[in-house]
Amino acid sequence: MDIVYKTKGTCSKQIHFSVENGVVHNVRFDGGCNGNLQGIGRLVEGMKVEDVLTRLKGISCNGRPTSCPDQLACALEQTINNQ
Repeated sequence: MDIVYKTKGTCSKQIHFSVENGVVHNVRFDGGCNGNLQGIGRLVEGMKVEDVLTRLKGISCNGRPTSCPDQLACALEQTINNQ
């Protein structure tokens, strides 16, 4: 199931991803720093949601209270809380 999360406070506008049996797949960002965000998507592919949250939650960007990696963590957290 493809999930779409509208980001808040970042250059990227949306994150597309899926979670199957607690594992992250197919992460894709719309907007933002294309190369870096492709890298994040590839790095988290196949990781457990809990591990992604541990690594990415709370990362800030240029003095902002959030970042694209933090927004991915927020999206995943929201997804598992709604399941």
